[in-house]
Amino acid sequence: MSSLTLQSQVADIVTAVPQTADVFRKLRIDFCCGGQVPLEQAALKRGLEPNEVLEQVQLVESKFAECEQSRPADLTELELIDYIQKKHHAFLKEELPALVPYVTKLARVHGGSHPELLRVQELFSDLKQELLDHTTDEDEVVFPLITRFMNEPNSETTEALRPHISELEGEHESAGCLLKEIREVTSGFVLPADACGTYRLVYQRLAHLEQDTFDHIHLENNILFRNVCTVM
Repeated sequence: MSSLTLQSQVADIVTAVPQTADVFRKLRIDFCCGGQVPLEQAALKRGLEPNEVLEQVQLVESKFAECEQSRPADLTELELIDYIQKKHHAFLKEELPALVPYVTKLARVHGGSHPELLRVQELFSDLKQELLDHTTDEDEVVFPLITRFMNEPNSETTEALRPHISELEGEHESAGCLLKEIREVTSGFVLPADACGTYRLVYQRLAHLEQDTFDHIHLENNILFRNVCTVM
């Protein structure tokens, strides 16, 4: 029998069954920055029938119940930091700079007939700078602080760490808003009839960037930071 109910928080559902992120992503239900709300509330906010959403979630849960795969939620805090750095930070540091010439070219070539691409270029530029600064701060300051705290908890490290976590959560919210606006401006990454190869490439990679970043934010907000704050 499923332990997931309409009162289960969206973030907790994804933590318990990571594959449910695909359901929430498809339904445009926020599971990272705004995931700490009951499933029923989240569904109603999107104009969806809560029980139908719950059925989809439970179907995924039952499908993967037998899977013996390692889940990020099973990792220790220090293992999770390593996982985030190797999977998500490495991806951002490579993908964000690599996308710049494609986004720039798309806006230059097609911006006249598709002015929304000029806005996409602006939003991507802001997102790139924010995420690269954010990951650098985590790698050089915050993650070492968390490592120090988990190895030897004390009041001094707690006081140093607490404002950083609050700041990072605010930055996650800001990055999430930029990604949501990119999706809105592109009408959900729907390609126009005259889309060329570069057009398709950019939209495909932006969609992947969105997915990876929301998964990344979920791991930090709803697992890593929550676990650390529980100890604090």
